[in-house]
Amino acid sequence: MADNHFFTSGDSTTGVQGQYRTWFLDYASYVILERAVPALLDGLKPVQRRILHAMKEMDDGRFNKVANIIGQSMQYHPHGDASIGDALVNLGQKDLLIDTQGNWGDVRTGDVAAASRYIEARLSKFALEVAFNAKTTNWQLSYDGRKQEPIHLPMKFPLLLAQGADGIAVGLSTKILPHNFCELIEASIKHLKGKKFELFPDFQTGGMIDVSQYQQGKRGGKVRVRANIEELDKKTLVIKSVPYGVTTGTLVDSIIKANDQGKIKIKKVTDATAKEVEIQIELAPGISTDITIDALYAFTDCEVSISPNACVIFDNKPRFLGVDELLRNSVDHTKSLLHQELTIKLAELEAKWHYTSLEKIFFEEKIYQELEKKHNTWELVLEAIEKAFVPFQKQLKQKVTREDVLKLTEKPVRRIYKLDIDDLIRQIQGIEAEIKQVKFDIEHLNDFTIAYYENLLKKFGKGRERKTEIKPFDHIKVQQVAIANTKIYVNRQEGFIGTSLKKDEFITDCSDLDDIIVFTRRGIMKVVKVGEKVFIGKDIIHVAIFRKNDERTTYNMIYVDGASGVSYGKRFNVTGITRDKEYDLTKGSDKSKVHYFTANANGEAEVVKIQLSPNCTARNKELDFYFEELEIKGRSSMGNQVTKYPIRSIKLKEKGKSTLEGIKVWFDEQFGRLNTDEKGKYLGTFESEDKILVIYKDGSYELTDTELTQRFDPEKVLMIEQYDADSVITAVYYDHEKSQFTIKRFKIETTTLKTQYRFIKDGLENYVVAASTEETPILIVQTGRGAQVRKAKFKVAKMVEIMGWKAIGAKLMDFTKSVEMQWEVTEPAVDQPELFE
Repeated sequence: MADNHFFTSGDSTTGVQGQYRTWFLDYASYVILERAVPALLDGLKPVQRRILHAMKEMDDGRFNKVANIIGQSMQYHPHGDASIGDALVNLGQKDLLIDTQGNWGDVRTGDVAAASRYIEARLSKFALEVAFNAKTTNWQLSYDGRKQEPIHLPMKFPLLLAQGADGIAVGLSTKILPHNFCELIEASIKHLKGKKFELFPDFQTGGMIDVSQYQQGKRGGKVRVRANIEELDKKTLVIKSVPYGVTTGTLVDSIIKANDQGKIKIKKVTDATAKEVEIQIELAPGISTDITIDALYAFTDCEVSISPNACVIFDNKPRFLGVDELLRNSVDHTKSLLHQELTIKLAELEAKWHYTSLEKIFFEEKIYQELEKKHNTWELVLEAIEKAFVPFQKQLKQKVTREDVLKLTEKPVRRIYKLDIDDLIRQIQGIEAEIKQVKFDIEHLNDFTIAYYENLLKKFGKGRERKTEIKPFDHIKVQQVAIANTKIYVNRQEGFIGTSLKKDEFITDCSDLDDIIVFTRRGIMKVVKVGEKVFIGKDIIHVAIFRKNDERTTYNMIYVDGASGVSYGKRFNVTGITRDKEYDLTKGSDKSKVHYFTANANGEAEVVKIQLSPNCTARNKELDFYFEELEIKGRSSMGNQVTKYPIRSIKLKEKGKSTLEGIKVWFDEQFGRLNTDEKGKYLGTFESEDKILVIYKDGSYELTDTELTQRFDPEKVLMIEQYDADSVITAVYYDHEKSQFTIKRFKIETTTLKTQYRFIKDGLENYVVAASTEETPILIVQTGRGAQVRKAKFKVAKMVEIMGWKAIGAKLMDFTKSVEMQWEVTEPAVDQPELFE
């Protein structure tokens, strides 16, 4: 800092105000520029750059102790050995610039590296190829002025995007996620060719990633990362990877915490991670694997959300850029570096050509004999040689300098043979060919840069394929997957509900994430969170778990308006509300009162008998009221008038039937989930007793209900549709043992839901090719390719009889690789061959 930062004008004492005014800004600038944020040009923080430079100075192809590397780096980095060691281990764990030997820890498990005296490192071949070139490096003095260190390494690769970066400075942070090595090179080539490209993160830990909101890694974007969870059996789940930034230890801790909080129910969790991640979860009895998988994503670190914030240093200032712009800058910088290297190489080749041509003339024209002549001084010898070159100046591209002559005189003179001259001529021709090639590369610099990237991909791309699967994630509704971990009680008279009223009336099991809907005799409705003791209002008549946007649950109500004495009947749904707000379901009078109330899960409309007060003037003191005659409206509707006379009592006369149509269900083939949001394939309208038929490619079928929390692997599902008990399933499958296609027709004979039954012959390599439930299916078989394509149609219903679901089936045809099978639904207009010729 300058002296005027410390002292006030005209005063020899320290100016505290002046210090505070400048120190913080100086410190913040230092942390941003010299510690936390990587540079745009080489993608490195200062400590990383100094480590790599120190390793280059030590490089002899052999491994060096990390402790020695730390000591060497301290010549350039003005901080302690711990920060250098941590940065070095971090670089080594990324497995790109540094070859490692020894125990370097594990990013998946969180295990730390061994002490620096026990582990070794050296620069990788990739690092030596892309990161170093003293001729194109700009240098500066080290912090103590004793050494020269690079301002930036001449990095010819988008290292920042490959490794990623994290840093927290003062008032500023950066988070750049790592990307795939091969995809970065392919994107670089596309940029050079003027094509569009997309870049998405890829992690060493694998897993799955949803990049729908990545926004090129800019501020405001985010990605969701999930672990791979597989169902080992109906009682056991296995986690096969961890999300980026999560270790197996923290993941297990989050699972145990969710279990302790009652959000999931498990019996045991075991971390068996070795070479590959493996965390086994044994479920509690009666717990669904599908719901548990959703709950693990919702309540544990099996899913994490990461918000990138790509900030880099460029021209000594922090800049916020997207990953696309970072790549374009890197490619343009690489192109510039390659141009510098080619220009330097061209100058070196031209200098070499000049000297070799001088050497050829020197010996071929016997100018060396001037050395044997008796000149009075050495200066005269040099002048004579210079003069001897004058006739040949036109053969040269540069003037002959005194340095050239001195260099020639230092060459040992011996007997010169023609072979020596011929060798020099060949050297000149070779240099001229190289110069021609370099000039061509400079003129076609874009193509040269593309070839450079293609060579990198060929040499170093093997084994660096994408590890993180890109796929969109479905939105998990936590209330649907949360395990019921508490109980709700009610004190109707006093008007309280809660989990601590254990001496009062039990209502239902619920989750602490649920909302509770409550109705009172006064006609007030309120929705509240689950709590220990919540006051609603006296004379509670109904308590239940509230499901938002539930359009099927219908409330039937008859109330008397306190102001007019008229009774009204209404049917209504409650879909959206403001929590903790009181809603008056009557006309608003404080003296209004509910006579009759029911909640109906499927819109049932009952018949009630209404008995009027015996003192009223009505001619008929009893009447039947049919709720089905009322239209379902909103909760704020007044309702229809039932009677203007006082009501003595209302009793149920006849249970109601549903007035709603069945639930329309779709199958989202992208996520493998059932839904009512019209996403994916429409399966049909389902009543409560209807079922779904699922046929899997592995040769099994399953009957299930319409529970929306179920998961189906889209890669394994061959067919899914509404189940008809009278339908006949026609299936063609491959029999590996007999190397043939087998066909069978059968009916479902099992009744157990959510259990898979294998209906084809046992065999690991057997699989279903085609399946149909059409009454008269026609199978179209196409064999051959190109001009050899042949088609045939099989009227399957006439060929194959209906058999038991365990039957093996009948041979359809021998196996051939070039075969395609599909169903024709309608009968063809012209008869087709029934057998394959």
